[in-house]
Amino acid sequence: MKFLVDNQLPAALARYIATQGHDCDHVLEMGLGQSSDAEIYRHAEQNGATLISKDEDFFFLATRPGARLSLVWVRIRNCRKASLLQAFERAWPGIVEALSTGERIVEIR
Repeated sequence: MKFLVDNQLPAALARYIATQGHDCDHVLEMGLGQSSDAEIYRHAEQNGATLISKDEDFFFLATRPGARLSLVWVRIRNCRKASLLQAFERAWPGIVEALSTGERIVEIR
């Protein structure tokens, strides 16, 4: 699977996902750090990447009729990077399973 991590989340998350055997980039690494939500959305969709974001705007974009974007919507409140990564470690198998079976939007709380 291919993933793109949004700006509000640390690059360490992209590195963690890569260690799990997936292609994963962070928007800053892709030169998208100053891009609009619409540009990030288009980039993820055009490249077949599941977007990982805390931004509720992406949830609304992903639920529009005809939308093809897959989204991991991070609903965890602000926390330290270590806590965020631990939450992803616990949830990762379920996230991958849900996306593999066709879920387009997966929430992590």
